[in-house]
Amino acid sequence: MNVRRANAGSAVLLALLADAERRLKLHRGGLELLTAIRRGRTDEELQDDLVAVGGLWLLEDEKRLRGFAICQDRNVEAIYVEPTFRRHGGASTLLAALLALEEPPLDAFALPGDRATKSLYESIGWKARLLTMRGE
Repeated sequence: MNVRRANAGSAVLLALLADAERRLKLHRGGLELLTAIRRGRTDEELQDDLVAVGGLWLLEDEKRLRGFAICQDRNVEAIYVEPTFRRHGGASTLLAALLALEEPPLDAFALPGDRATKSLYESIGWKARLLTMRGE
């Protein structure tokens, strides 16, 4: 698997971002996380802005794009690996690449109940520091 910083957008990447968005909306807190990541931008604007600031990282194998990570302001906002490619170390590979940066991320988002994401961050020694509670 190869991780590289995105240097241009693509239709394949937009499709992967759309799939991640659909899945994110199914989770408690997903809509709020999506709103925080988007910051009022459309799919194309989000992709273009992330590429421009170096905040979009791609996971590829010899066949195609398999996942991505969004890292802005030293915060991992999202790590997504396509469902058919999960449990192959892709998320760990993305996170390791981010941690190897000159200015690595200091924090990361994880949704309530998303044990896989929490376990990923706990595997590198990170611990939950803040939970946002909301009455519904």
